[in-house]
Amino acid sequence: MQKKKQNSSEHKTCETSVNVSVKEAGRRGGCATLERRGVEFYRQIGRKGGQQTAKLYAEVLSEFGKKGGRPKRPHVQGVGGKDL
Repeated sequence: MQKKKQNSSEHKTCETSVNVSVKEAGRRGGCATLERRGVEFYRQIGRKGGQQTAKLYAEVLSEFGKKGGRPKRPHVQGVGGKDL
């Protein structure tokens, strides 16, 4: 018996089904939104999110920049005061 080969587009279509994992439901929702609204929509919401994050955390991000970038993990001492 010969198996039918599926195209990559057929494999990940947004079919409806009763038992769907959360991951699969999220993928389908993203697929539907992309088809409805297009790529530019995702660019706009990404830009808005970045601007809002910069506004909310301006002081923290400024301190990170003054220290040379991302915050470093705090230094931890092991048993007997020796560094880990």
